[in-house]
Amino acid sequence: MSRHSRALTPAFTRHWTAVAVTNLGDGVLLAAGPLLVATITTDPVAVSAAMFAQQLPWLLFALTGGALADRLPRRTLVVAGNLVRAAAMAALAAVIAAGTPALWQLYLVSFLFGTIETVTDTAHSALIVDSVPADRLGRANARLHVTAMLTNQLAGPPLGALLFAISVAVPFGLHAVVCALAALIVLRVPVEHRPPPVRATLRADIAEGLRWLWRNAGLRILALCIFVMNFAGVGAFAIWVLYGTRHLGLTDTQYGLFIATGAAGGICGAWTYNRLETRFGQTTLLRAGLVVEAMTYLALAVTDNPWVAGAIMTVFGMHAVVWGSVSATARQRATPSELLGRAGSVYQLASVGGSVLGALLGGFVADRFGLLVPFWVASAMVAVMTVLAWRRLADVRAGQPVQQ
Repeated sequence: MSRHSRALTPAFTRHWTAVAVTNLGDGVLLAAGPLLVATITTDPVAVSAAMFAQQLPWLLFALTGGALADRLPRRTLVVAGNLVRAAAMAALAAVIAAGTPALWQLYLVSFLFGTIETVTDTAHSALIVDSVPADRLGRANARLHVTAMLTNQLAGPPLGALLFAISVAVPFGLHAVVCALAALIVLRVPVEHRPPPVRATLRADIAEGLRWLWRNAGLRILALCIFVMNFAGVGAFAIWVLYGTRHLGLTDTQYGLFIATGAAGGICGAWTYNRLETRFGQTTLLRAGLVVEAMTYLALAVTDNPWVAGAIMTVFGMHAVVWGSVSATARQRATPSELLGRAGSVYQLASVGGSVLGALLGGFVADRFGLLVPFWVASAMVAVMTVLAWRRLADVRAGQPVQQ
């Protein structure tokens, strides 16, 4: 196959640009949001409540959002959702410029953003699948993963802190602009998805999606893997700053560089993904990724050398992009277009649900039993998951769900 025929589509390029823009805006808010809350209150519960308010809708409405993404025109959902987010953030920026906002206003905007994301993120993910040939989905997912990592985690937070120092309202106004820009970009994407005629209730749509996924042994175990990996991983990384500064003895500047090692590994993962998938196949990569994840937490628990820990995190960053890309690709290839929203929403629910529970328990375990205990627990949990999932991961087949 020629190099030109393997190129990603113009439609995907627009999607990719929209993802880069919105993730940069989200990364800006990762720093500016908590800084704003901290200017209003120093209560740890009140500070963490803003992040929880944005995550809570995923636990409440993820499945509903997935059903809507299959029932309604996906491009329309994405465009409308981004425009609503732009309006809400512009209003918040105006309130901030006029004075100090109330905490309830921040919580309300956070909850509104999270609610909209349950629909727009799921619809956009399905819309991207509609825009990329099946044999190029892996490359597309790898590019999206590393773009989100670079903009959301690496570039966005420092920019958000800098803009916040210049003027408190500026980062929030910037986010309003990027949401509107993303809406305009997606509006130029050709419409591929044609929703079927509405013949059932929303609840029946959700039930149909859950039944389909439950009967698919490979995709069912993949969802369980994602839940366990997020539960274990976020539980360990919830005390990441303490691991870096207390256990490894890093300064603030060194800690920032330490965080960047994961992004460097992610770039390598995206660069090599296509060759890895072609050579080893999805089943081998999924299995190997679970082993790497379990060994990562074990290695972090036994080392106190910053250079070794940095090397471990570089490998982990590469693994995160490769495993995230291959798992998304395997699920997308095996899911009919009319079920992409509902299947994707189950994985979002598993991911966010695991993250929320892990964050809640990780700090408690570290405080009660020791700083390194969450890493030992995470390694053991993923190791058990590896044994349980090893055979079932071979059941994920492109377009051929395996019935139990």
